[in-house]
Amino acid sequence: MHIWENLIYVIAVATMFMGNLFALRQQNMKRFLAFSSIAQAGFILLGLIVGNQLGTATVIYFVLIYIFSNLAAFGVVQAISLKTGKENMSDYEGLYRTNPNLSLVMMLALFSLAGIPPVAGFFGKFFLFTAAASEGYYFLVFLAVVNVTISLYYYLLVVRAMFLRKSDAAIPFFKNKLYMRLGLIITVVGILVLGLYSPLYDYIFELSANLN
Repeated sequence: MHIWENLIYVIAVATMFMGNLFALRQQNMKRFLAFSSIAQAGFILLGLIVGNQLGTATVIYFVLIYIFSNLAAFGVVQAISLKTGKENMSDYEGLYRTNPNLSLVMMLALFSLAGIPPVAGFFGKFFLFTAAASEGYYFLVFLAVVNVTISLYYYLLVVRAMFLRKSDAAIPFFKNKLYMRLGLIITVVGILVLGLYSPLYDYIFELSANLN
């Protein structure tokens, strides 16, 4: 068991740093989110290494948050790609002025992925860090916090482009199809409910007792 803990420890650190450092280099939004997803997988390992009820509950809770947050971010990117063919971060400059709803959905998703309070992602990462620290993995938690700081920087680059940058060739306003709008609404509701409805975590914690 000790060997597996060491292996998970190394993989968690390598995954977080690799995903974040490669994400920093990306200008294409799809590749950017893909490498971000690799880093998020590293955070999930913080809960797996604990190996008890608390660890199981935090992993389930974090994965639920991650699913809704990632679907929201990829949904916006795909909607823009399908309508305009634009996928680079620089193409998102001035997006809030032409497509405020899409910009707000993307900002909420990125804030959740970054772990900015009070959105759901903050609580997901907080519970993961708490679970790892409860078993004495303090240095691993420190490295995870370092990676949160790195990810916060590159997520805010996208937010800056959408809300603070101006562009004479900004993506024009467009209306998504009904299924796309419904999908994005569901992801937003999921992010908000998971972050604001606290009894949900308690329910997951109780269910996780059957998995250990």
